[in-house]
Amino acid sequence: MNGFIAQRPRRPLSPWWVAVGSGLAMAVSAGPMVMSTLSLFVIPITEDTGWSRATVTAAFTFLAVGQAIATPIVGHLLDRFAFRWIVVPSWLLYCLSLALVTVVPHALPLFYLPYFLAGLFAGGTVIPFTKAIVSWFDNKRGMAVGVTASLAALGSAATPLLATFLLTAYGWQATYRWLALIALVISLAMVFVLVRVRAERSVRGRLVKAAKERDRTVSLVPPGLSVHECLRSSHFWMIAFNLGLTGVAVVGIQVNIVPMMTDQGVASGQAASLLTVFGLTSLLGRVLGGVLLDRFHAPFVCAVVIMCPVIGMFLLHAPFFSAVIGTALVGVAFGVETDLLPFFISRYLGMRRFGALLGLLQAALLLTSAFGPLAVNLGYELLGSYEAVMPFIAGVLVLCALLVLRLGPYRYPAIVGFDDIAARDEFAGAAPLAEAEPFVMERSERCPD
Repeated sequence: MNGFIAQRPRRPLSPWWVAVGSGLAMAVSAGPMVMSTLSLFVIPITEDTGWSRATVTAAFTFLAVGQAIATPIVGHLLDRFAFRWIVVPSWLLYCLSLALVTVVPHALPLFYLPYFLAGLFAGGTVIPFTKAIVSWFDNKRGMAVGVTASLAALGSAATPLLATFLLTAYGWQATYRWLALIALVISLAMVFVLVRVRAERSVRGRLVKAAKERDRTVSLVPPGLSVHECLRSSHFWMIAFNLGLTGVAVVGIQVNIVPMMTDQGVASGQAASLLTVFGLTSLLGRVLGGVLLDRFHAPFVCAVVIMCPVIGMFLLHAPFFSAVIGTALVGVAFGVETDLLPFFISRYLGMRRFGALLGLLQAALLLTSAFGPLAVNLGYELLGSYEAVMPFIAGVLVLCALLVLRLGPYRYPAIVGFDDIAARDEFAGAAPLAEAEPFVMERSERCPD
């Protein structure tokens, strides 16, 4: 819709509350609620149904495929429809699908269907929050994304503890219903109380290009490239290639770190505890990395973070203290590809089609990262040991660290003072963006992509 809508500005909302609310909502999304707890449900479900463990764990694949399919679609819709018109139906349908896992008959197609649907609708439960955060922050964008990612990571750490308690007390079917209810209540509370996209206006859910506020007309179309222009841009493919390969390498190590360490002579109990070290350092790395992104050039920060696992891999051996240090260095880079993605898109490709680009690249990263564990294990079978695979992984990461430096200067650098302006008046925060790239703004009015 190309018309205008006249609305009074809403009461100013602290951008940091938007970041906190987004993080808490993402903490109960499909990753923390379903993916991080599925292993706890394997034995109860096999005992109840008689299926094999491999059959039950295949539900993870259906969930991931559904999410990968939906993510680009949601990203495309996010550039055209208002935030709540996407997230509210997505959360309702995602939680309903999760609850339906417990009521289907003991037939495999019907068992997998709710997981697939949960993944499909979960595609609209994460990306919209990322857009909300990025819309409010320009000067402290890296820190805001890091804080949100950390809260989501805390959800991944806390949800298995909650699920364990519920499984012991009520059984696997009631546990899924409780998890669905908890996710629904927390997410909708955050959506209606804390989270919204800055300077977003719509008519019947469809975004408008401009708003009249206090007798002034404010453009709501941010600067940036169209999807077609991005596909012809070297920046797009460099971001996809570098972050995709990084995800393959780091996830491949993370999934196989326990057998890696037991093969190196570390006791099985100590090897399992390394997963906790991995999670804690990942949490720390996301916050620290976000702070550094706002102070230093992002490609340099990314290159340093990518090199940490290269050093860490050569410490992944007995004694246990060495394994802890090595795991910590690898853990720092875990999730870096998904955290850096919105930052790189906003700085090199712009915000005009942020949703579509984030959805497209996020789906690509989900699919490529899924091959990491397979690639590492194939290397193990071919070469005879995980130790022999390490130089190849290190080579991939070094290549990524070198190539990311070729991204060069930002195309859309931060506007000085933007965060303070947006916090006081979200419409006033739209003006500097509109003036940042007038050519793109004029072109977008004539021929929207």
